[in-house]
Amino acid sequence: MSKKKHTKWQRMDLHLHTPASSDYKQENVSYLDILKQAEACKLDIIAFTDHNTVAGHAAMLEEIENLKLLERLDRLQDNERQRLAEYRRLLQKILVLPGFEITATFGFHIIGLFAPETTMRELELMLLQLGVPGDALDKGETAVGPTSDVLEIYSTINRAGGIVIAAHANSSHGVAMRRMGFGGQTRIAYTQDSNLHVLEVTDLEKRGRHTSASFFDGSKPEYPRRMRCIQGSDAHRLTAHPRQKNQLGIGDRVTEALLADVSFEALLELFQGDDFARTRPARKAAEKPFDYVQAARESGPSIVQSFHRQMTRRGGRLYAIIADVCAFANTNGGTVYVGASSNHKEQPAGIGQAAQAIQIIKHEVETKITPPLDVSVDVLKIREKQVLRLSVPRGDDPPYAVDESKIYVRQETETNLAVRDEVVEMIKKTLIGSLPAREEAVEEQTKGVEIEPPRTGVEITESVKRKGKFYHAMRDLRQGNIVQNVTRGSARRLWHYAITQKEEHPLDPDKVQWQGDIGLWKKRKRSGRMRYDLVQKMPDGSMRVYYGVTDEGIDGEWKALVGND
Repeated sequence: MSKKKHTKWQRMDLHLHTPASSDYKQENVSYLDILKQAEACKLDIIAFTDHNTVAGHAAMLEEIENLKLLERLDRLQDNERQRLAEYRRLLQKILVLPGFEITATFGFHIIGLFAPETTMRELELMLLQLGVPGDALDKGETAVGPTSDVLEIYSTINRAGGIVIAAHANSSHGVAMRRMGFGGQTRIAYTQDSNLHVLEVTDLEKRGRHTSASFFDGSKPEYPRRMRCIQGSDAHRLTAHPRQKNQLGIGDRVTEALLADVSFEALLELFQGDDFARTRPARKAAEKPFDYVQAARESGPSIVQSFHRQMTRRGGRLYAIIADVCAFANTNGGTVYVGASSNHKEQPAGIGQAAQAIQIIKHEVETKITPPLDVSVDVLKIREKQVLRLSVPRGDDPPYAVDESKIYVRQETETNLAVRDEVVEMIKKTLIGSLPAREEAVEEQTKGVEIEPPRTGVEITESVKRKGKFYHAMRDLRQGNIVQNVTRGSARRLWHYAITQKEEHPLDPDKVQWQGDIGLWKKRKRSGRMRYDLVQKMPDGSMRVYYGVTDEGIDGEWKALVGND
């Protein structure tokens, strides 16, 4: 975690509606009632996010100003004096952020949060600019006719200095809801845009590889930007409905944030950063806090995550850690955990002298990796054991090398020395800023094909025999890079598997489970993950074979084929 002085876990619910939303579910609720309930739930930060309006926040401010005016005129009644005192006490204790939940084109909901000093006139002008009709500004309705596109709303809120949150992104009216009737590129843009700070999701407490947080952890080929996921109650009531579980109350779905102080500026800085362990789902007092390391172990190694039980020089364990750092910098960034294996059922070994271990790792990174790379190292706790976390950015000056000559890349769950063609591709991207190789390759290889290839695994695009030995061209389905002249002896683990299958167990179309022009040939489980060998018929009658495809690279028709829909 970022080492800021006096950091503390603060409880926040950043998605609250007020009676200013037309679909509010309780009658006779005041704005003071909302603040009192927030206090009862021990919340430190809340936000008013009414539908396409700031009328709720404006009404609270107007009530407070009227009470202050009566106070100056010495005309306060006893109940009014008590009410004003309560407002002052609660607003000293709880940070209330003004905001709105705007309905974008096609019905997607987006939250904008702003600093407390932002005027209501500024926010109303922004809503008007984004297409909310003037006669709808005070109605608080979810449907307000055609407004602005999702990306334009992201950009406008961000440029104004606000926090941009995709509301309930994985459910109704969310930009990442399942079976969205839009093409993949639109879905990618809506969840990967640089102006978007946070995804609010409804499954943050769930574990496993099919949750929103794991989907957007940077391991998906088409979603390489890791997104911070938080939760909010989306409360349209003070307290939860006694019978309808989907009607939550204030504080029923809370996020904790590690902040130096309770301020909008501290929250914005957090959301703009890449320390994802500084937010977590809040737990009840009797429950253990969310264990960030254990959650990572349960999701397992990936292209953006690795684990090392020890960091001794003997046995090359420390060098393996540095190789991972180099590989992540050359690929998509990532996190290295030291002191715990990837087996989440195993007791973590821990790091005995954490401060000394941090200095050793920092020294190794500084002296062994070139060009310089800014890697943060900190300590997290799991089962009373200290575990080091190395946060590695995606480098902006690849290729990065260990000991000036060893260039590593990450391929799914493995770190490998880069081969010549991969190094050339890195240099090309750095020098000329070319389009991602995969996009160019897909465009070229899928002309006239309705179904795109999977996005993980490898494909053998060509095989030639020279002096009795086979040489293969391997395509990385994630990156699109093609590596020439790979032999069985020089191949990495996945490449070796593909080459062995090609040379010893060639494709038998009669053994493929076909669904139209795509088929499942083989499947197996390795390191806790299913891997599939898939086949695709091409318009010219040829067949492409995709080896070692994982769930991260499967979508659409491929997902239906393997039974993971």
